[in-house]
Amino acid sequence: MLTRSISRIACTAGTLVMLGVASPKSSAQTSAADSSHPSVAPVPQPHYKLRFALGFVASILAHESGHVIASYAVGGHPSFGFNKWRPTIYSGIDSRIEPHKQFIFSSAGLNVQTLLDEALLDWPHARGSIAGPFERGLLAGGIGTVLFYISLGRSANVSDVTFMARTSSLSKTQISLIYGGIAALHVVRIHFKDRYAHFFTVPDGSGHLRVGMSLAPD
Repeated sequence: MLTRSISRIACTAGTLVMLGVASPKSSAQTSAADSSHPSVAPVPQPHYKLRFALGFVASILAHESGHVIASYAVGGHPSFGFNKWRPTIYSGIDSRIEPHKQFIFSSAGLNVQTLLDEALLDWPHARGSIAGPFERGLLAGGIGTVLFYISLGRSANVSDVTFMARTSSLSKTQISLIYGGIAALHVVRIHFKDRYAHFFTVPDGSGHLRVGMSLAPD
């Protein structure tokens, strides 16, 4: 019986931390001449970091749900357990007999997250609207999971990429390029959409540009 690990929330979050978390912009100083027209401070959104984290976790849960649903869809019986102390979903599929079913199971998680991110980016939002922290967390979770699987988690024994390579004609490199390429396109689209302003970069008070994902409202 084949297994795959679900203990990736911390690992994926660690991948995002490697990108660097951007800090919120500092308030610009005004001169005495402009004191009669003070700048309007941005209204902070309550529980911003919590809502961002909930969106991130929701993306991970969507990933895991995709695996479970895929297993049932191809006639498997998924179960939960531990593999070397790691929480694990057992697919209930013998890849030696039915490799195509195992491939469907192993690819389902990343497929669900990719489709979710694509839907968020394609949805016809109101002109001038700004994405909230939960939506940003969803996108960050999808991109972060892909980054984890094409880097740190690429060669793990229970890695989705490892099982996809074992049960198909694709290599780990080809699989990484496919999902990494889609994630890269999502990053480009996020960068050029005003709705996701300062998602990856934000200037600090000294005028320097910080790179990362902002966890605080602008």
